[in-house]
Amino acid sequence: MGFTSLVFFLFLAGVLAGFLALPGRWRPAWLLLGSAGFAASYGIGSFLHLVAVVAVAHLSALRAGAGATPAARARAVWLGVAVLVSGLAISKFGDAALAELARLTGTPALRTGLTPPPGFSFYVFMAIAHVVDVGRGLHAPAGLLRTALQLAWFPKLLAGPIERAGHLLPQLGAAMRANPGQTALGLQLILWGLVKKVVIAENLAPVVDGAFAIPAYAPPLELLIALYFFAFQLYCDFSGYSDMGIGLSLLFGIALRENFRRPFLSLTVAEFWSRRWHISLGTWFRDYLFFPLTGSRGAGALRQHLALLSVFAVSGLWHAGQGHGIGWGFLAWGLLNGLYVSVERLLQPAGRSFAARFPGIAGHRATAALRAVLTFHLILVTWAFFRAATLSDALVILRRIAGGLAEIPGLISRYPFGFDHALGAGLIGALVLADLVAERRPILERVAGWPRPLRWGLWYAGLAALLLLGRWGESAFIYMAF
Repeated sequence: MGFTSLVFFLFLAGVLAGFLALPGRWRPAWLLLGSAGFAASYGIGSFLHLVAVVAVAHLSALRAGAGATPAARARAVWLGVAVLVSGLAISKFGDAALAELARLTGTPALRTGLTPPPGFSFYVFMAIAHVVDVGRGLHAPAGLLRTALQLAWFPKLLAGPIERAGHLLPQLGAAMRANPGQTALGLQLILWGLVKKVVIAENLAPVVDGAFAIPAYAPPLELLIALYFFAFQLYCDFSGYSDMGIGLSLLFGIALRENFRRPFLSLTVAEFWSRRWHISLGTWFRDYLFFPLTGSRGAGALRQHLALLSVFAVSGLWHAGQGHGIGWGFLAWGLLNGLYVSVERLLQPAGRSFAARFPGIAGHRATAALRAVLTFHLILVTWAFFRAATLSDALVILRRIAGGLAEIPGLISRYPFGFDHALGAGLIGALVLADLVAERRPILERVAGWPRPLRWGLWYAGLAALLLLGRWGESAFIYMAF
């Protein structure tokens, strides 16, 4: 029951109608029932996985909250986190580890038989945060119903945002209801998310899939175009899901946190990962892995650099597994990004010195544009490891592009560009323009001040794009696989 399917919108209408008809005290239970039904639509196994994670998180939080001493609370937290992390690791790497063991020992390969559901790691991360935050005293343990709804809330279940209990739990009560402003904003975000996914991401996908399917034989220019297209395909696919999840939640009066903030306008790789791309995951890694590894904000430079590389390595491995084997390409993707951020940290003193000596150059718009272009291309290199089927394929792609760069300007005039290329380039151009405009002031805020005919004209244009250019169907969101 994907967000782009007709059956989902029928399901949404039913859940929303029941929500509006029921008294306030029954609404949390109704939304939990709807969320359970949404999870079960992916199979009974999906539902049982979710139930197990909710049970572990709830019982661990209760034990942590009831601990008489700090040591007792810490034991409860560690036990709960160990169970959750073990389940995640086994589901992602169990079969790959057993296959490797069979290869080393020359015995028949065994399989766990586990098929983790879409979004499994997202709500496991939310469950870990829930347990740890109770142990830290950031919020008290909640009742089973509210804990279950916080973890299972269907708009964010498959691909985030990774919401913290301290932000979401206070909103899940009898007072839940959407005001007219939230409803209008929610519908606008749903439309924008659909345009990103169905119009932009899905129209870029054929070019990307074609080139990455045969990297050893695709022309360098085709590989380069596919890599550019993939960067925007992934952005629109993932941020489109987040926009829809936030918009759907607003229809029920629930406000989720922003998860993307025009990432390809970042001036540094650190800014890209910490403040613009998948913000909820970046802050999760910061609070639950980076800070514990460094011990304090005043940790030594070497320890901080090692912690950074560890965080990005774990992020890479988090993307691996579940059909990807060990996922060495994802690990390379994570480590390369970690190396970028570490090098940026080492260069910060030189950057501050340059800015102090040449403030006019450092603060000029042209300098900012060059930094954004450089950052984008540094990130672009890493997407090859993310998208390619294997680590060796990624290296082939990058070698072929690097080897053909000198010839690419001459090949452009002779390359057989088709409709898919023209449409993709136009959609990317429109998206970049929209992000540039929104950098100064969010587009939805700008549109709110327009005359009514212009506002409605924009929304009708969005609907027309969905009808005329949208590629509909059950195409899954990319991050559901992680």
